[in-house]
Amino acid sequence: MYEYILFNKPYGVLCQFTDTDNPNSPRPTLKDYIPLPDIYSVGRLDFDSEGLLLLTNNGRLKHRLSHREFSHPRTYWVQVERIPDEIALDRLRQGVLIKDYCTRPAQIKLLATEPNLSPRNPPIRYRKTVPTAWLEITLTEGRNRQVRRMTAAIGYPTLRLIRISMGFKIGKTLEKLSLGDLKPGEWREATQLERHSLETLTYG
Repeated sequence: MYEYILFNKPYGVLCQFTDTDNPNSPRPTLKDYIPLPDIYSVGRLDFDSEGLLLLTNNGRLKHRLSHREFSHPRTYWVQVERIPDEIALDRLRQGVLIKDYCTRPAQIKLLATEPNLSPRNPPIRYRKTVPTAWLEITLTEGRNRQVRRMTAAIGYPTLRLIRISMGFKIGKTLEKLSLGDLKPGEWREATQLERHSLETLTYG
């Protein structure tokens, strides 16, 4: 039977089970939190990013959800330095040029209030004279450090980044896996309904 695990990855944890780059001084990995063998993350979150990670031993599903050709939406809460105006947000919505590529159009919303999140350890740097804002960003691609590069490109550096959901379409229906009430470092098995959706995507 396939395993499907939803994990809230804390800041400073690698999206792998061993730290091959630092064998003498290993950094925290998934092995420090999830005592299950032979499962792998679907896509990645950077070392300094947080939030929802799906792990599975279903290789076909891993490919379907990871490859950018399938355009599955991923939603993030992003704390940025200063408060972007609508002109800046429209640049993100339309796509911005990053090095040699232009990002796909994205859904961008400026949140009216700070989301209710567990504190980050360590906390972000605090500058009394510089306000911050929270954005909700939904992408249909997942290039390396893409969200951070997008906000930097319009002049609003990312301070904190949390993935809150991953979506996928089955026919015309958009299914979603969400972070829910998982605290940083906690994980759970997929519900029967989530499992059914994931296997329908795999074999449907």
